[in-house]
Amino acid sequence: MQRDIRTVDDVLRLMDTLFAPDADRWTADGAAWWDGFYADRSREVPFFVAKPDENLASYLERGLITPGRALDLGCGPGRNALHLAALGFQVDAVDLSPAALAWAQERAREASADVRFLCGDAFTLADTELAGPYDLIYDSGCFHHLPPHRRVSYLRLLDRSLAPGGHFGLSCFAAGGMGSEESDIELYRHGRLHGGLAYTAEALRGIFAELTEVEVRRMNDEPAESARYGEPFLWTALFRR
Repeated sequence: MQRDIRTVDDVLRLMDTLFAPDADRWTADGAAWWDGFYADRSREVPFFVAKPDENLASYLERGLITPGRALDLGCGPGRNALHLAALGFQVDAVDLSPAALAWAQERAREASADVRFLCGDAFTLADTELAGPYDLIYDSGCFHHLPPHRRVSYLRLLDRSLAPGGHFGLSCFAAGGMGSEESDIELYRHGRLHGGLAYTAEALRGIFAELTEVEVRRMNDEPAESARYGEPFLWTALFRR
């Protein structure tokens, strides 16, 4: 008999177990799945390209964000982290997958980029290595792999780590474009995230209502020859604290 639930974190960890083990893409146990995903670098995966998100590049060009301290959540092979470092940001980049980070570190060495890469669960690292404050927290494709209860952890991370006046940037699956549109309760009934969750613009505005909206739009569809990554099945969003 277990009667050891005392804190919010205890509840969140308990709720993690309501999903099938092979559905886990967000805890340390999910690292093995991501390692397998990144094992074949020749796969035709859109975000394997060494290009920054078009919206992130646009924020910088328009002066919506300026160089400072940045955190790249779920950095994968490091394409956005390297872009930020090249433009003068002091960058911390975190990912669950050692395979993804090995690739990112190779790219950083080739580009002579100074990025601090960290392997692990960002929610756990937020209390130590990722304490902030960060002038920019950027997430390209991490948020939509979280189960609903982990939005609590995500918002807490932003509250702890985003500097006053700092910016939070996001790209995630757009409803009608890609991702599961099941309700939150149905996800728990089935115990799966079905490859990631789709969001509407209204849902994103509601979740991040404590921040000030700067821009919410669909990502531009960038051609193969573009120097930027862009897929129209994603939302992009920029908020300010």
